[in-house]
Amino acid sequence: MKLVSIDTIPGVEIEPLGIVKGTIVQTKNVGRDFMAGLKTLVGGEIVGYTEMLNEARQLATKRMVDEAEALGADAIVGVRYGSSQVMQGAAEIIAYGTAVKIVK
Repeated sequence: MKLVSIDTIPGVEIEPLGIVKGTIVQTKNVGRDFMAGLKTLVGGEIVGYTEMLNEARQLATKRMVDEAEALGADAIVGVRYGSSQVMQGAAEIIAYGTAVKIVK
């Protein structure tokens, strides 16, 4: 499955099939939260949170691709990511775009 952030695939004719998305709500665990609190005292990257968000983006992307495959898509154009805090200690990650069929 080809994923692109632009709205077309250069040199290829495409037929839009519909909007697809993948979403996950991820929470932090007590261990990560405690270590993040300590890290704020000295500054720097909070590696546990970075890893958590990378895993969440990967899962959201997979869910988006699964939805596109169910439509018979060859690619997803206009891929975007978003995030929001759902509640204290939980974030939603969403991946979305337009599923397309390559016409050629």
